Amino acid sequence: MDLLDSIMSSMDKPPSLSEKERLLLKKKKEEIEKKQNEEKERLKRFKERVEAKLSSHFKNPNNIMLKFEPMDQIHRSIVHEAAESQNLLSYAFGTDGIDRYIRVYSKDNAPCEDELAARRRGEPWNEEIRQQLIKRREQQKLEEIESAKKPKKIVPNTNYKDKYAHLIGQEAALQAARKTETNKTYGFVPSENKRDIRSIEQTLADIKAKKRKLQEDTTSDA
Repeated sequence: MDLLDSIMSSMDKPPSLSEKERLLLKKKKEEIEKKQNEEKERLKRFKERVEAKLSSHFKNPNNIMLKFEPMDQIHRSIVHEAAESQNLLSYAFGTDGIDRYIRVYSKDNAPCEDELAARRRGEPWNEEIRQQLIKRREQQKLEEIESAKKPKKIVPNTNYKDKYAHLIGQEAALQAARKTETNKTYGFVPSENKRDIRSIEQTLADIKAKKRKLQEDTTSDA
């Protein structure tokens, strides 16, 4: 006997179950297996009923949607699986654990995004609401087109009158800005701002007169 065998032989062995305890354990295990098999059979029958219901309902082309009552997650997963196996579309709505339910649609009559969004919000949905949304979007589109046709008013980032304000004050800046307004005759400089408003002929005559006076003053001084 080696060391390991010696250690193992010296250890206390776990207490063995009595015959009665073994029977109770076996019975409990059998009961668990029985309940599991019963649950599997119950879910199997539920799936068969769902498949038959879907097949019968959508056999009529006029039936485009089928609503199921609220159910737990396990049963909803079975409905989703059955719908997929029959090439149908299924969507769940409502709050889980409270009123979560499933709607199944034929692929030829799939729900629009507006319907799905409304039902997810818990809001009502019908043909009248759908038509109202369509008309509203058409009206918005027309308004956008009309708005795009109108010329846009260009608004400068800054007011040109304000560039004088920090130097000479707001009132003086306004006056200075007015002085630079366009004048039809002289361009951007108003006529009253010009220093010499004489004609060319008058200017030449005044220059000649000044020269004569200058000569006369020079002669008299001599």
